[in-house]
Amino acid sequence: MSDLQHLILARLYERHPGLTQPLADSFAEAAYVCWARHHQPPVTVSLRRDNTEERRVADFPVPDERTRRAHANETDATEIGAYGVSLAAVEAVAGLVAVGRAETLTGADWYVSPSGGDIADLEDSIRLEVSGTDAGGSADIHQRLREKVAQAARGDSNLPAIAAVVGFKALEVAISSPVVRR
Repeated sequence: MSDLQHLILARLYERHPGLTQPLADSFAEAAYVCWARHHQPPVTVSLRRDNTEERRVADFPVPDERTRRAHANETDATEIGAYGVSLAAVEAVAGLVAVGRAETLTGADWYVSPSGGDIADLEDSIRLEVSGTDAGGSADIHQRLREKVAQAARGDSNLPAIAAVVGFKALEVAISSPVVRR
């Protein structure tokens, strides 16, 4: 694993101008809880985009009892953790960083833009729809990705969108190609 690049969730707020430190820390903490349900650190995560795969090492602290209790709601922890992992993944494979939270009915969760770009102009942004699953395999992840791509395409926005689905047990993140509103 030492030859692989890292998937870094720590200090996302330093690289993603649309995140605050407390929010980014919560995303990372929830992701660590979700991974720790099934794995011991470090883990190798497969980042799949189109027909390519990159493998990245994710190292994380084993959550203590207090942290596990704070994220005991599996649904919430999976959703919150998926935000952090997906943002780190699109940064790793596409150089995209969060510039803000997407509004309701846009068919997405976040606006992302190329790192170092103009974050004041959302017209140059891409919508990012995120989903996570605690269990299931690659087929389940890719089925959910198709659903999320369709959701993003129906969203009330003329901006292109991508979707990312995080499988915590499967150690996989599936990322779609850009789609536009239908």
